[in-house]
Amino acid sequence: MATVELSFTALPAHVRTARLVATAVARRSGVDESLLDEVRLAVGEACSRAVEGHQLYCPAEPVRLALTDLAGRFEVEVTDTCAPDARSPANAAGGRSPGPAVGVPAGLGIAVIEGLADEVQISETAAGTSIRMSWPSAGAHR
Repeated sequence: MATVELSFTALPAHVRTARLVATAVARRSGVDESLLDEVRLAVGEACSRAVEGHQLYCPAEPVRLALTDLAGRFEVEVTDTCAPDARSPANAAGGRSPGPAVGVPAGLGIAVIEGLADEVQISETAAGTSIRMSWPSAGAHR
């Protein structure tokens, strides 16, 4: 099992780098070429969600990305390292609740990720929220 880990400052420009790294590692792990756009888009969506949360609630904390080649699976885990209590409205930028993005339902990004990845798991812990996604890689049978 080989793992590539990346942590980055919560800036939108770094999402592009995360997508590029994920696509390169997926290709090297044996993910079929026809799935690479799905990997790129799902990782971009998960990282964008994490960056947005970090910018609002914990801008000094890094977003974490782990890319793992498991037996027949390529797995990506994006972790937003904002503790759940840091996400209260009182801790939002300027001391006010940010409210949802105009015209974008809160669950839309998760629905997009679930439509792109073969498997998706979302978990919240004291360390933050983690989105784990996976796709078949070389040697996997569907």
